[in-house]
Amino acid sequence: MQHKMQGDQHLAENRRTFLKQALLGATAIGVGTGSIASQAAEIPQRNGQTYMKLSLAAYSFNRMLPRNWPTPRDGNPTMTLTDFVHYCAELNLDACEPTSYYFPAEVTHEYLMQLKELTFRLGLDISGTAIGNDFCLAPGEGRDFQLEMTRQWIDYSATMGAPVIRIFAGKVPKGETEEVALERCVAGINESLDYAATKGVFLALENHGGITATPEQLLSIVERVNPSPWFGVNFDSGNFKTEDPYGDLEKIAPYAINAQVKVKITHNDKEEEADLERIVNILKAVNYRGYIVLEYEESAPKEEIPGYIQQLRDIIAG
Repeated sequence: MQHKMQGDQHLAENRRTFLKQALLGATAIGVGTGSIASQAAEIPQRNGQTYMKLSLAAYSFNRMLPRNWPTPRDGNPTMTLTDFVHYCAELNLDACEPTSYYFPAEVTHEYLMQLKELTFRLGLDISGTAIGNDFCLAPGEGRDFQLEMTRQWIDYSATMGAPVIRIFAGKVPKGETEEVALERCVAGINESLDYAATKGVFLALENHGGITATPEQLLSIVERVNPSPWFGVNFDSGNFKTEDPYGDLEKIAPYAINAQVKVKITHNDKEEEADLERIVNILKAVNYRGYIVLEYEESAPKEEIPGYIQQLRDIIAG
């Protein structure tokens, strides 16, 4: 963390200057609440204090839940989303993330109401959801489907009370350039944001490989997105597979409106146990306020998740 806010001078800092500093390798930057260039997405406005709540992503039980969206997956599921919600309540979490993949193939209003009623009755918020979109596709049926799916899930999220959707950028189609893919991605985000704003749903762009594999790539998208209070970054602690993943997480943390924590991190191609305290402190350094969503991707989730949740509780309270 280089510094905290430094009065009016920092408040007046141009957003593009910040991005250039980040792309040049700046480490964690203080609360970015400066005046923002009119053509760029804004850094979320904080109040100078950090506050974090705990949630769990349904993806933590990916091998155990039926995967119905957008296409069915063969297998022998041993859990349902209802079981997942009850599990989150047993852990006394603040919220749960019912990831879209595990919803019924046909999502009905009645189903969304049942999920909303269940979570509320168990004292849980719905921290958000996620969709596996790809905005880099060329114009045509494939791209139209991606945009329509995004609008659908904006509607579903608004109905069930999920405040944010984790969205992906996508990857460069074969035979095309990253610049073309980037422009399509930005156009897809902007179009989706226009609709999301009418429904009161935030869109959080995740660092998820493809054209967001590095902080420089992610920020190059962020700087092109139209200014909107309904847009930000989904900070995923396990998705930068770079020489300095912790330093790279510091670069995107100021834009985080949702945060996922994984128990492994990768330096280049070497996977190792994540330093959870360091990850949470990166978010504390920028006064992040919101959910820390554990996304457990290892074996024995039912047995192992409680221990990691307790670790996170202790770190957040520290």
